[in-house]
Amino acid sequence: MNTRTRDDASSADPVPLHRLRIPPPHLPPFAMGSFDALGPDARAGYPHRHTFYEIVYVTGGSGAHVIDLVRRPLRPPHLCFLLPGQVHFWEGVSDLRGVLMLFTEDFLLGRPGDRQLLRALGERSWFHLPPGPDGPGGDRAGIGSLVRSMGREYTAEADGYASVLEAYLHILLVRALRLPGARGAGTGTGRAAEVSREFGRLLTETAGAEGAVGAYAARLGVSVGYLNEAVKQATGRTPGELVRAARTLEAKRLLTGSALGVGQVARRVGFADPAYFCRFFRRETGVSPGDFRRAAAGGGTRGNHHVNRTESIDPPGPAP
Repeated sequence: MNTRTRDDASSADPVPLHRLRIPPPHLPPFAMGSFDALGPDARAGYPHRHTFYEIVYVTGGSGAHVIDLVRRPLRPPHLCFLLPGQVHFWEGVSDLRGVLMLFTEDFLLGRPGDRQLLRALGERSWFHLPPGPDGPGGDRAGIGSLVRSMGREYTAEADGYASVLEAYLHILLVRALRLPGARGAGTGTGRAAEVSREFGRLLTETAGAEGAVGAYAARLGVSVGYLNEAVKQATGRTPGELVRAARTLEAKRLLTGSALGVGQVARRVGFADPAYFCRFFRRETGVSPGDFRRAAAGGGTRGNHHVNRTESIDPPGPAP
């Protein structure tokens, strides 16, 4: 089945945008299946982003997965977390196998805390799982057996299966956060941690285009000083640093994933003056927007679908 719809060229987003389409009758906003079962867009080889969350459990295949300009060579088994708004595509893949889970914010209404767990996992995005005897393509962390249990529940559609899937998803997120390399940031408690998480959510929604830290503080109903203290305590970085990083990342996404001119990219990330945007981009990256786009275009990948670095992931030790 095809669970995704693509916005056409008139979309406000210049990067192709996929939305989750759940066929009737009245299924929860959750879909699950193999790459083949979910249609050709499940292994799309062009830069695009989603309005929904996607979790990918890769059990086989070769090639690479490119997420926000970082190329991750496939060496299954892998577990991947994609957040709404991230730009990704599959590069040169062959015999790609695994299971995908797609779901919207509505699926998290019963467990709102899972949003924070997903954000924490999305910061790392990609986990190589320790291989093990957990069936074909299995892993010692038990992720494979959990995914298969979810698949059986999803396929059977027994009474109450949506709530069971919600519970399974929560267990999957908690287990994933135990994996070596997973970050615990964003899972703290207390008012400061909550403000930091809400700031992170706003950054994701706006890609930093609000610009001034004061604008985010006003939206959160706190002072600039409190926002600085809360975010620095939770992340080790200042809100200003995170805003600049978010604007830079979105600019890179648009420069490599769309045909927008530099001036159009500037406006998309909140700069009225393209010249000032160019100075900002050079300060943050060391190169001009035009040079960045040209370097990406010469990076050896197809068309305009490029990245600026490759991440090689070493297998971690056994999961705790």
